Amino acid sequence: MWAFFQHLSFWDWLALGTVLLILEVFGAGGYLLWIGMAAAAVGVLTFLLPGLSWEWQFLLFGLLSIATALYWWRRQRTATRPSDQPHLNLRGQELIGKTFVVHEAIVDGRGKIKVADGVWMARGPDAAIGSRVRVVGQQGAILLVETTE
Repeated sequence: MWAFFQHLSFWDWLALGTVLLILEVFGAGGYLLWIGMAAAAVGVLTFLLPGLSWEWQFLLFGLLSIATALYWWRRQRTATRPSDQPHLNLRGQELIGKTFVVHEAIVDGRGKIKVADGVWMARGPDAAIGSRVRVVGQQGAILLVETTE
C-alpha cells in the first residue's frame, strides 16, 4: 500500500477526478464537482512537478478540496436572492385580487370559477352562474372568493 502512495502519478489523480465527476452526474449537488476539480488540479501539478512527494500531493488535494467546497457552499448561500417574480409557478397567488366569472354556481360555499382558459374550484358565499367574484386567498388548489357588488 505504501508503495502505491510513494509512486502516485498524475494519471491516478486524473482518474480520481474523473470518477468524482462521474459520481457528480448522479446528483451530489455540486460538491463532488469541485472535489473532482481539486483532484484534477493535483494531477496537473503532479504532471508539472513530477518530483512532488505523495504527502504534498495529499496535502494539496485536501486543501484544494476544502477551499473549493467552501467556495461552492458560499456561492450557493449568496446565490439565493429574492426573485423579481415571487409568484412564479404559484398561479393561485397571482390571481389574488382579480375578478372572475362564476362558471359553476357556488352552492353551500363550493363552486367553480372561470380563469382564462381553465376552471378553478372556488370556496366562498353562494353565487349564481355568470356572477362576478374576486379572489381573496388560496387554500391549496381552491381559490377563496368573495362576491363583488
